[in-house]
Amino acid sequence: MIASPTPTPAEELRGVGLRVTAARVALLETVRDGDHLGVEAIASGVRDRVGHVSLQAVYEALHALTAAGLVRRIEPAGSPARFERRVGDNHHHAVCRSCGVVADVDCAVGEVPCLTASNDHGFLIDEAEVIYWGLCPDCSTATSS
Repeated sequence: MIASPTPTPAEELRGVGLRVTAARVALLETVRDGDHLGVEAIASGVRDRVGHVSLQAVYEALHALTAAGLVRRIEPAGSPARFERRVGDNHHHAVCRSCGVVADVDCAVGEVPCLTASNDHGFLIDEAEVIYWGLCPDCSTATSS
């Protein structure tokens, strides 16, 4: 069986009913090529690709792309929102307390939701967000030296 090719950003946008613009395509490419980027880094990457774009336009595009499920927004406590292209697979994150680097962590259980609440209070739970906190290898090495 031949694997289907990965859709282009333009095809992804059309697939969720969003208008294809150069800025949205550049934003998807920037988030894909980055690693849990903040809004300023995304705006910089979009500007490198298409020229001037306002920070407000980046926020609006991120909101639309997140709502459409093309981008995932994570908000580790004490840090600004970050965005990633890995969506829909129930993975989690490890965050360094020192430098703030974020790494993906696959779900240990592998099914949605990966945690069953001891008391769901009547909620129909469809997602659990887990953030592991600690020191990344670089910060851990620097601390022990």
